[in-house]
Amino acid sequence: MSAFLPLDPLGIDELLGPEDLAIRDTVRDWAADRVLPHIAGWYESGELPGIRELARELGALGALGMSLEGYGCAGASAVQYGLACLELEAADSGIRSLVSVQGSLAMYAIWKYGSEEQKQRWLPGMAAGELIGCFGLTEPDVGSDPAAMRTYAKRDGNDWVLSGRKMWITNGSVAAVAVVWAQTDEGIRGFAVPTDTPGFSAPEIKHKWSLRASVTSELIMDEVRLPADAVLPGVTGLKGPLGCLSHARYGIIWGSMGAARASFESALDYAKTREQFGKPIGGFQLTQAKLADMALELHKGILLAHHLGRRMDAGTLRPEQISFGKLNNVREAIEICRTARTILGANGISLEYPVMRHATNLESVLTYEGTAEMHQLVLGKALTGLDAFR
Repeated sequence: MSAFLPLDPLGIDELLGPEDLAIRDTVRDWAADRVLPHIAGWYESGELPGIRELARELGALGALGMSLEGYGCAGASAVQYGLACLELEAADSGIRSLVSVQGSLAMYAIWKYGSEEQKQRWLPGMAAGELIGCFGLTEPDVGSDPAAMRTYAKRDGNDWVLSGRKMWITNGSVAAVAVVWAQTDEGIRGFAVPTDTPGFSAPEIKHKWSLRASVTSELIMDEVRLPADAVLPGVTGLKGPLGCLSHARYGIIWGSMGAARASFESALDYAKTREQFGKPIGGFQLTQAKLADMALELHKGILLAHHLGRRMDAGTLRPEQISFGKLNNVREAIEICRTARTILGANGISLEYPVMRHATNLESVLTYEGTAEMHQLVLGKALTGLDAFR
């Protein structure tokens, strides 16, 4: 009988093949070397210095557009991509967001819906991290109801003229290309917008208390004139951006468990060394109950992510199942972080430990790519057959 492993109590690693483990360990080692020694300082200063260099390193790892085929992408499995997301978010949600927006939103939109010319123009450089992309869907007054977006593109001869604003856009200020979704007379369309086009600007958003080690921007399009071939030809309507969001939400299902794992492991280590009343606090019943409950939800969440990854690899994963995963795993990850903070006591609010940083980051993760309420309604509709959205 194999030994009980406190950090892998269910033996989940036995479900992974040698290549899966090699990819996971490579990303974990990179994060330990390039992110963890600096992340507390980046978070405290509210910046992500050297983002372009980090992007190139992630490209060299094959982490950008990781599960896409061709155009310099790694062609990894969904499970392997998920493992990478878990390890990146165990370092910080901002780093995983950089990778998710690049690969699962901007690159995926071009790969799935773009022309061959658009794919050749953008994807190889994005896969290498030489070009950074962003994804413009959310607007200042439109979040959970993207059909009500006000950004508009109108035809002018052979050109398109794009005007509007997008908000809370990861990578916006450093992007070379922005995938922007807009209303048109034909329905909602996506556009690959070079960010050096006249009329386009991306001021960075400051004063955030979450995802501080991440570039977050507003996108402003003031009559941005685009050629006819800027439009993504492969889709019309909301199914385009929603398809991209499903791909990104899948990464969050894994990534949120990375933040939870880092917080759990920090609390476990602390409980074994912090002494009160003459012994380590891990020897008290209430602390052990907290650790047991955290371990249960953490490893159930990882198992759920693994199951959904296998379904994605098999081509059988449904959007409702992605909602199931995001709703559960992000919600439980936040609770794990909060419980870990109680074990660390006052030290839990210090940046010397990762717990509060992960907790505040997860407040953003809870909201983006669909709020908890939206995923509850997706599941409610699937369970009852009744639409409560309107």
